Amino acid sequence: MDRKEFSQVRNHLGKTQIQMSKLLGVSLKGIQSFEQGWRGIPSTAERDLLILLGLKNALVSGQRPCWSVKKCPDESRRKCPVWEFGAGKICWFINGSLCRGTVAKSWEEKSKVCRRCEVFQSVFDLPQGFSGKRAGARSELAKSKAPKRKLSRSEN
Repeated sequence: MDRKEFSQVRNHLGKTQIQMSKLLGVSLKGIQSFEQGWRGIPSTAERDLLILLGLKNALVSGQRPCWSVKKCPDESRRKCPVWEFGAGKICWFINGSLCRGTVAKSWEEKSKVCRRCEVFQSVFDLPQGFSGKRAGARSELAKSKAPKRKLSRSEN
């Protein structure tokens, strides 16, 4: 995540720099430094920011789990922590996932793969310019606040 994306997401969340500093557990100076490009954005802050964005945009009940979207074979599913914990709608947040049959060596590596993935993009109504794409072209159903339902790992 670069400084422009960080600032766009903060603004999309409707938070001031002071509010964001409290949410992320960093100093106000830290937030200012991230947005000015004086300091790199730590992976922990990026992950927290993305989960807040995902929660704000409400994970939609019509979204299919990643293993269904990506058509993961049963053998891969059984080895994947995303499958184990039934987290197929937030696979992008789980380190150690077996996306494309391999585990990313770092959050940065995983993030690069996830940002190009339709599962990641379907969760967010991303601000213009985020990740180089406009992923906000979600259906009206996805934009509605449909009631949440319990995840089922048997969804295909």
